Amino acid sequence: MSVVYVLVPLAMLIVLIAVIAFIRSVRQGQFDDLETPAWRMLLDDEVDSSPSRDKPGGEGEADSFGDAGDGGGVEG
Repeated sequence: MSVVYVLVPLAMLIVLIAVIAFIRSVRQGQFDDLETPAWRMLLDDEVDSSPSRDKPGGEGEADSFGDAGDGGGVEG
């Protein structure tokens, strides 16, 4: 029974912190536009054609290991 004397105030403190965080986020405008972020992930990104990604000689783009897709650096 003595655990209740600790858990009830602790639970009330957690609820109070959550309510304060919610009110603060509403006042800062976190919930003003709920639809645009969902639509933004569906839109195509613009392709950045920086010179650092292009390989000289027109061999195409390199994969994540820096080679042109010849097996990932595995020799055989």
